[in-house]
Amino acid sequence: MAKFFSDREIRAVAIFLPLAGLFITALVLVRPSADPEAARRAEAAMETRRDNVVLRHFDPNTATLDELLALGLSKHEAVSLLKYRAAGKVFRIPEDLALCYGIGDSLYRRLAPWVRIGRKYAIAPEEYRTGRILPEPLAPQPFRIDTVSVRYLRAIGALSKRQAEAFIRWRDLSGIYDMEELRDCYVVSDSVASALEPYVIFPERKPRPIEEPVELNTADSAALRSVSGIGPKTAASILVYRERLGGFLRAEQLAEVPGVTERNYEKILKQIYCDSCKIRKIDINFASPKVLGRHPYIAPRTLRKLLKARQLKGGWSTAEELVEENILTREEAARLAPYLRFGSVSGPADE
Repeated sequence: MAKFFSDREIRAVAIFLPLAGLFITALVLVRPSADPEAARRAEAAMETRRDNVVLRHFDPNTATLDELLALGLSKHEAVSLLKYRAAGKVFRIPEDLALCYGIGDSLYRRLAPWVRIGRKYAIAPEEYRTGRILPEPLAPQPFRIDTVSVRYLRAIGALSKRQAEAFIRWRDLSGIYDMEELRDCYVVSDSVASALEPYVIFPERKPRPIEEPVELNTADSAALRSVSGIGPKTAASILVYRERLGGFLRAEQLAEVPGVTERNYEKILKQIYCDSCKIRKIDINFASPKVLGRHPYIAPRTLRKLLKARQLKGGWSTAEELVEENILTREEAARLAPYLRFGSVSGPADE
């Protein structure tokens, strides 16, 4: 029998394997075991150190790393302050400490009474001090969104100065009449919107005249946004769903659109109507799988059954045949039938 390994290779492997086993065993034995008690002692020591911090006056322009740590700053916070200083920044007044990206509001308020700026650095003109103080947030009170100021939004801690200014520009340009439009503003996060919701008072939007409702199947984004209750995101969702559906047969189908809330649904219905002659139909006997699969009323399981049956049979003449062959339920057929055409096997039906 042919030998796969030479004698020399076999001897090398026989020597290496025991040595490797001994090495792994040594690593396991010498690795220090976890000591839960030591971890608890270290944690307790850190808590004790934090409780025993004695605040004293300091100048953030000259304080060393050890002095900052002694004031109760974490290593990350202390190093952030030193990096901020190394970048050429100067603390002219105590409130400048709040501008350091590593110093949070709570830490700033704890340290602020102990900050003493040296004469060498405290040479800022009076206008430098204006608007630099970080006040305690005010408790929010009900306010009108169409008249609220940058100063108030900052005072309640909702937005920074730059965010509040951007919000006011957005409001004055587009108008804000409900929570959906408030959330559409790019500087308002979901958490901020939720926090403000109990206090926001929206202005009344002038309703569109009854004689000028919006036709849902031909309206563009601008026309949809003119409807009270439809913001930019909802308008985009309606257009996408309308394209997939082929058009709205009834105004009540708007409830199927993602983004249309129950609260806005009734209000929107009074301002729209549908022209069912404008819906786009699908020739079920000749449409491609991709076209059929995009329709929201044709589920993937139904699509597989439909394609398999069409390949075997060739096509159908009525929606009732789809029900008889157990491809669609009677309810599914009633909902889908207005969007179907049944071209003859000799060729697709004319538009």
